[in-house]
Formats: sequence, structure tokens, C-alpha cells
Amino acid sequence: MKLEVLEKDGYYHIYNRGINGCLIFENDENKNFFLKQFSKYLSETISIFAFCLMDNHFHLVIRINEDEKIVTQGFSNFFNSYAKAFNKENSRTGSLFEKHFKRIKLNDEEYLKQLILYVHLNPKHHLDLKFDEYKYSSYQAFISNKETKIEREEVLKLFGGIENFIFSHNQKNDFLSERHTFE
Repeated sequence: MKLEVLEKDGYYHIYNRGINGCLIFENDENKNFFLKQFSKYLSETISIFAFCLMDNHFHLVIRINEDEKIVTQGFSNFFNSYAKAFNKENSRTGSLFEKHFKRIKLNDEEYLKQLILYVHLNPKHHLDLKFDEYKYSSYQAFISNKETKIEREEVLKLFGGIENFIFSHNQKNDFLSERHTFE
């Protein structure tokens, strides 16, 4: 599979999981460290539109703001630093993530909106948790007034305001809940 090149000004869905489906986060400290390293290596080169960290995988929705080589190197440094720390803490060796992080270029606003919903609803879909209370998702950053590195204003504008942002998430959540009861 040929990897998508990360183009400046492009929007991407970045995701990966633990090798063989293994956990990449054993606890909240791991998730906090992952976010800290993410910010350290990439906050100056990308914009964040959504994220969600699950126990064995993660999703990021981003825009590339710098040259592809700079951002790709930032991702490499980020994943390597996290994997080394995780391996050391858990007395393990070898790869933590599947070979290459997945990247899908987003080509239109509707896809971007649907992806943001999908990422935020991951806790409901995978763990049957309340998505709007899940600590390791960017959802709460959009509905609070706390300072954030998330592109809050841009995303809320995309959804037509905070009320529609919340409504869209709840509507999609209800749809997933109804669908789940029929399976």
C-alpha cells in the first residue's frame, strides 16, 4: 500500500493501532504523555481539528501547516519517543505501532464534518461509553471555554455554531445507538 504524502494545507485523518491489536495505552498517564509528546513534536507544524485516544488505537484529524518532510519527521520523532517510553515503562521491546501510521486525505468539508463526528463518537462505538464525557477526546474542548490548541472556532463554524455541533453529535450518537439495538 502506497502511503499518502502529507501535503501542506491538506486535511488528513491520521490513525494507527497497536501491533497485533495490542494496547498502546495502559493507563491515563500513558494517554497524557502521548498528548504531551504530540504537542511537543507537532503543535508548531499542524492544526488539530479532532482527536480520540482509545486503549489500542488513536485517531487524529489535522491540517498540515508546514512542508511535508518537516511534518513527517515530526510524526516519526513523536511516535518513536512515545514507543520508547512505553516500552521502557512496560518492560517490553520491539514495535508498538503497526508499521506505518495511516493517513487519508480529506477532500471536502462534508467528509471533514463526518470524520470529526466519527472520531468523537469512538468511545461509544468501541466501549459503549458516553462520548461527551470521555476524557481523551477533543469533544469537551469544543463545548468548554477553556484555552485549547484545538481549532475550536474553525470547527464550530464548519458545523454552523456550537448548538449545531452538539446537535450533530447527539443525532449521530442516537443513530448509532438505534442501529446497535437491531444488530
